[in-house]
Amino acid sequence: MTTPAEVESTQAEPEEAATEERPWVTIVWNDPVNLMSYVTYVLQKIFGYSKEHATKLMLDVHNKGRAVVSSGSKEKVEGDVAKLHAAGLWATMQHDS
Repeated sequence: MTTPAEVESTQAEPEEAATEERPWVTIVWNDPVNLMSYVTYVLQKIFGYSKEHATKLMLDVHNKGRAVVSSGSKEKVEGDVAKLHAAGLWATMQHDS
C-alpha cells in the first residue's frame, strides 16, 4: 500500500510540468557595437537563414531592441547562444512565454 507522502513525492508540480513543456528561445539584443550588416551576416551563417529573413530579424533587433532568433530544447538553445557570443553578439536564452 502506498502512503500519501510517497504519492506526493512522485507527482510533478503543475507549474514545473508546464515550464518543462515550453520551448526555450534564443534572444539577440541590440548593441552599440555591431553593424546591422554584420548581424544579418551572423544570422545567415549560424542559422542558415535567407538574407531576407535574417534582415527582418536584424531590423527587429535594431528597432525593437531584441529578436527571437531560434527556439528548441535547452541544450540546443545553449549552443545557439554560445555561437552568437563567439560571433560577438549579445544573446540570452529564456523559456518561451
